[in-house]
Amino acid sequence: MRFGYVVLITALWLAGCEQHDAPPLDQQLYIWQRQWTPAHEAALRDSHDDFSTLRVLALQAFPKAGWSRARIDAQRLHADGRPVIAVIRLDGQLKSLDQAQVTSQILQVLADWRAQGLTLSGVEIDHDAGNARLPAYAEFLQHLRAALPASLALSITALPAWLDSAQLPALLATVDSSVLQVHAVSDPRRGLFDPDQALKWARAWSGITDKPFYLALPAYGVALLPDDGGAPLVESEVSLERGGKRRELLADPLQLSQLGKALRNDPPAHLAGLIWFRLPLANDRRAWSLTTLRAVARGDALSSQLGLTFSEHNGLYDIQLNNPGNLDSAWPARLMVKARDCEGADALAGYSLQQSADLLTFTRLRDGRLPAGGQRAIGWARCANIDQGGSHVVP
Repeated sequence: MRFGYVVLITALWLAGCEQHDAPPLDQQLYIWQRQWTPAHEAALRDSHDDFSTLRVLALQAFPKAGWSRARIDAQRLHADGRPVIAVIRLDGQLKSLDQAQVTSQILQVLADWRAQGLTLSGVEIDHDAGNARLPAYAEFLQHLRAALPASLALSITALPAWLDSAQLPALLATVDSSVLQVHAVSDPRRGLFDPDQALKWARAWSGITDKPFYLALPAYGVALLPDDGGAPLVESEVSLERGGKRRELLADPLQLSQLGKALRNDPPAHLAGLIWFRLPLANDRRAWSLTTLRAVARGDALSSQLGLTFSEHNGLYDIQLNNPGNLDSAWPARLMVKARDCEGADALAGYSLQQSADLLTFTRLRDGRLPAGGQRAIGWARCANIDQGGSHVVP
């Protein structure tokens, strides 16, 4: 009996010491395109297994432009089958929120979506109210909550600046959950995202709310354009008709991966999951590739694997740069191709060519990104021989 007791105690002790992987965090996606395109079909299909819920831009209100609906593909969204949360964007520059008018607009778009066969699981209000306006915002949310069907959960996008307001607990009491936005919340010249600050905000938020909350995280980039008034203009998914040198800012997947690991290992109280902004389409030049986004969401190790491939036909070689890794990569600075007896060669857009007796050197002229799993033609050469094993990429 004593021997069995010792064995049992030892087994329990070993079980307590066993290392378990941290439970995964729920991963969701924002769909923020104002007009859906055929590219959404592949993006929805390829994101289906890694992201549980879709938060879809439905309606926007701006001070001068008024109301604008997103033109969604309801049939495609219905076929996807994931829970859908309609996001209502009320610009922070609106002088006030007319409760009756705003609620009427929201109820109408929800009714129209239901008429198109969509079953919604919730509504999210995205309103960047200043701290002084939080009491009025809470009153509006109470009014909206009373008008919405009881089956629809109500959430809000929240700002870290609200942590300084004594009105925050009362505001959070009006909704079922909140989404703390920790990207693009300060001067864009200071960058899109600070992982250390984001973690501090998340822990502070968890100390105030007793309801589930999510973190909205960036998977995109923007460009800053100079403005005559001094403050830069921000160009994101929609190009601005304006000249001038653009300074590109991009959220770093490695930083976000480390933040995800920290949150999984020691999650703040009430943290329910992460929501990524935004679902990338194949032609979205300022968003991570979906391959990279999925890898970060899963917590996979990230790596780029840049290399050169050659296809030959009658002595004419097409030269391509490939990235079979799971991390998007900047275009490399130089590509060195060992070749001899070349009759002709040239670089394609973005690179220049320098040619010597046995070497072709392609030099980057401008910045660009090669998505994970992607490839890009960088030049051609008509040569007697190309030494593929002797050719290499210089980051």
